[in-house]
Amino acid sequence: MPTLGWASLAGYFALMLGIGFYAWRKAKADAEGYMLGGRDLGPGVTALSAGASDMSGWLLMGLPGAIFADGLAAAWIGIGLTLGAWANYHLVAPRLRTFTELAGDAITIPDFLEERFADDSRLLRVIAAVVIILFFTLYCSAGMVAGGKFAEAALDLPYLQGVALATVVVVIYVLFGGFLAVSLTDFVQGCIMFAGLVIVPIVVVLELGGFAGTSAALAAAEEGRGLLPGTLTSLFTGTTLLGIISTAAWGLGYFGQPHIIVRFMAIRRVEDLPIARRINIGWMAISLAGAIATGLLGAAWAANGGEAPGDPETIFILFAKILFHPLMTGFLLAAILAAIMSTISSQLLVTASSLAEDIWRGVIRRDASESSVVAIGRAAVLLVSAVSALLAMNPDSSILNLVSNAWAGFGAAFGPLILFALHWRGTTRWGALAGMVTGAAVVIGWIAAGWSAAMYEIVPGFLAASLAIWLVSKITAKVPEDRLVLFGQAAEAARAGR
Repeated sequence: MPTLGWASLAGYFALMLGIGFYAWRKAKADAEGYMLGGRDLGPGVTALSAGASDMSGWLLMGLPGAIFADGLAAAWIGIGLTLGAWANYHLVAPRLRTFTELAGDAITIPDFLEERFADDSRLLRVIAAVVIILFFTLYCSAGMVAGGKFAEAALDLPYLQGVALATVVVVIYVLFGGFLAVSLTDFVQGCIMFAGLVIVPIVVVLELGGFAGTSAALAAAEEGRGLLPGTLTSLFTGTTLLGIISTAAWGLGYFGQPHIIVRFMAIRRVEDLPIARRINIGWMAISLAGAIATGLLGAAWAANGGEAPGDPETIFILFAKILFHPLMTGFLLAAILAAIMSTISSQLLVTASSLAEDIWRGVIRRDASESSVVAIGRAAVLLVSAVSALLAMNPDSSILNLVSNAWAGFGAAFGPLILFALHWRGTTRWGALAGMVTGAAVVIGWIAAGWSAAMYEIVPGFLAASLAIWLVSKITAKVPEDRLVLFGQAAEAARAGR
């Protein structure tokens, strides 16, 4: 890559590290400061931080690659995600923000679940933490795979150097700056991702001769690849009703993603959530449309005689390298790094928080000091990043497949549980345990059986978990009276803050 491109990337890395240093100086030194930013995020940072940590490298690599390879029907993922995010802000955000503060000032999801259900056995906390550690380690490895593919396609570096590059920078600013560093860098990264996904499709359409030229090129791509007419222009060609449900079901995962819903716990006030919702959904809709357009335009570009990517998941990188000035190329490549690093950082921090707060202080050392919890959290960042990097050693791994498995695991294990915990006062501790274990087990079993091609594993996992929560809650002991009072207080506070 030309010198100016490297200069852009170097500037991006320097900015991320500078934000990490700023957060380290500004954040409180206690566990709440390191893991939740002191519950002081504004609506803009909350919105873009949630969006950037959510989308990851799959937004600029995995999703365009799926559209390029499979056609416009794959866009149902984006539609389902947008609807799911909108529902998450309405059904989860207000109650979770108020409930976690009222319930012993909980700072992690397992911490909240233990307080919500008065679980003296600590089973809920431990099992929830284990699920988080298991699936997030897999999720982090997906981001590192994206970093390796990025290095090969964009920087002409070996795959393993790309994994190391993405990992080292993220670990440095998470290690010192904690949640505040993650949230502020996510905000900046979200802005960069948004700009890249708007600029690239516009330039490619102009290069193809406007909308008329693009339409002709898409038709030529369908014919040249032997695809059904409409595969690249219709949401319904090449799929079935079951396929649409399976693809759009990605949206169900939002209710149970710890790295996303923890942003709701950290926002300054419940009254700021409607502003955050509007910013987040607008950012998502435009960014997803840009990613979908990038995949379609890649197919049109190749059919029009342009260079085709060796790996469909690198189409955005190809456009960045061949259509733009080197300085702009560096900026666009930084957008991909932003997507990759924003999610890795959030996942590392949530996993480290579970190890430090839920396992170390929650089980092993109940009287652990604030400084020891922060120290264990930082050590956990190093440990989880090392394990995830080892899992990312295979360059043939599909980013979208790795993300989809982890997303389904969280969505089924935590999604129904969070909704029931916040909206049904009759949910019991044993019902919560049954739902969490059932959801995770069904997802793992579904993947192992090879049934994911027929139906995305989050659907059976979500349904099975919901049924388990309801049935077991009905036949187990009633919820303690003080928890019912707390439930009512949280619900009322959430309604008042909307």
